[in-house]
Amino acid sequence: MRFRPAIPFLTLLLTWYLFAQDAPSTFEHPWRAPSTLHVEADSKHFRESRFSIEPDRTYSLAELIDLAEAHNPETRVAWESARAEAAALGIARSELYPAVTAVALSGVDRSEVPLGSQFYRQTVPVLQASLDLNYTIVDFGARRGRITAESARVLAANFTFNDVHRKLIYQVQQAYYRLLNAMGQEAAARASLANAQTVQQAAEERLHNGLATLPDVLEARSATARAQYDLQAALGAEEIAQGDLATALGASATATIRIQPLSEVPTPESVDDSVKAAIDRALDQRPDLLAEVAGIHEAIAQRTEARAAFFPSVAVRANPTAQSSYIQQQNLPWGHTSDLTGEVALSLSWTVFDGGARKSRLAQAEAEIRGAEAQVSATRDQIEDQVWRAYSNLNTAFPQRDAANALLDAATQSYAAALESYNYGVRNLLDVTAAQKVLAQARSQDVLARTQVLTALADLAFRAGDSIQANARKTRP
Repeated sequence: MRFRPAIPFLTLLLTWYLFAQDAPSTFEHPWRAPSTLHVEADSKHFRESRFSIEPDRTYSLAELIDLAEAHNPETRVAWESARAEAAALGIARSELYPAVTAVALSGVDRSEVPLGSQFYRQTVPVLQASLDLNYTIVDFGARRGRITAESARVLAANFTFNDVHRKLIYQVQQAYYRLLNAMGQEAAARASLANAQTVQQAAEERLHNGLATLPDVLEARSATARAQYDLQAALGAEEIAQGDLATALGASATATIRIQPLSEVPTPESVDDSVKAAIDRALDQRPDLLAEVAGIHEAIAQRTEARAAFFPSVAVRANPTAQSSYIQQQNLPWGHTSDLTGEVALSLSWTVFDGGARKSRLAQAEAEIRGAEAQVSATRDQIEDQVWRAYSNLNTAFPQRDAANALLDAATQSYAAALESYNYGVRNLLDVTAAQKVLAQARSQDVLARTQVLTALADLAFRAGDSIQANARKTRP
C-alpha cells in the first residue's frame, strides 16, 4: 500500500516523456517542449571559438589561409569522414582472416533421478571452454571486390578532403580580396569626401566675396552629402567583409582582422601561363575530378563482387572444446571426467536460383560503371570551361586595371584643373562638381580593377587546382 502514491507520478512522468517527443501540435505557433532544454544547453558549448585573432598583428594572405585550414570546422569534418572510410576499409580487410570466438561455460545441474520406487538427487557441475573458428576459404573474389571498393572510397574521401581545402583556400582568398576592395573603397570615399569639402569651402568663400550664387553653394553641399553617404556605404561593406573573412577562418564574426593595404599587395603585370597548360594541370590535379575517377574504380570493384555471387563459396568451421564434468549422486561417491572434444566441418554454399537477382545486380554494376565514366567526362568538360572562363577573366582584368589607372590619372588632372579654373572664375561650379564626380568614380574603379586582378588570379588557381599543390604556399598572390 505504501507504494501506491508513486504509481500516478510514474505514469505522469512516462506520459510526459512520450508526448514530449511528438510533432508540434499546431502549425500556428512555434514548437516548444521541455525535452529541448538539454539540447539548447548543449548548443552553448559550441558557440565559443577556440582561437582568437591578434588585434595588433597585420596578417598576410598566406597566414590567414594557414589559420583557416587549422581552425575552420569544415576541414575537420572532411578529415573525420576520411578516417571513417579508412576504418571501413579495415572492416572489409578483416574478412580475409578467420573469426575466432572464445566461449567459457560453467554451471551446475541438480535433479531428482527416479530409480524404481525411489528418487535420488544427482548433482553435475560442468566446466567448459571452447573456441569457435569460422573462415571462408574460397569466394571467387567477393571479398576482394568489397576490399577494392572500400579502397576506392578511401581514395575518394581523401580527394574530397583535399577539395575541401581547395574550396576553403578560395573562400579565404575571396573574403580577403573583398576586404581589400572595401578598405580601398573606404580610402577612395574619404578622398572624395575631402575633395567635396574643398569644393564646398571654395564655393562658400566665393559666395561670401560675392563671386558665386547660393545655388552653387547648395550644389556643393549636395555633393558633400553624397560623398558622406558613399563613405558610410563603404564602411558598412568593410564591416561585412571583416565578418566574412573571420567566419572563413573559423573565428568569431566579431573579430577584427588587420591586413596589408592594397598598395602593399604585389600583383603581376601579366599571366605567364598558357590556357592549355592551365587546363592540362586542372585535368591532372583537380581533387573533385580525381574523386570521381576513384568512383569508377569503386563501380568496377562492385562488379567483381556481383560476378562472384554466381559461384559457390567454401568455408571451414572448427570448434575445439575442453570439458571437465563432475557428478555426485546420493549415497555414491563423486565422479569426474575431462576430455577435449569438438568438430571440424567444411561447408559449400551455392545459390542455385534467386529469381534473377544476381543477374540484375551485375547489370546494375555495369550501368554504374558506365554512369561513373560519363560523369567523369562531364566533369572534365566543366573543368575545361571553368579554366577557360577564369583565364579569359584574368586576361581581361589586366587591361581593365591599366585603363582604370589611366582614367584615375586623367580624372585627377581634370579635377585639379577645374578647381583651379573655378577659383579664378573661369569655370562654373557645375564643371567642378562634374569633375569631382568623375574623379570619385575613377578612384572606385581603380580600386575595383586592382582587386579584380587578384580575384581573377585566385579564381584561376582555384579552377586549375594549383592552390593546394606543394609549391602553392610560396606563389599565392
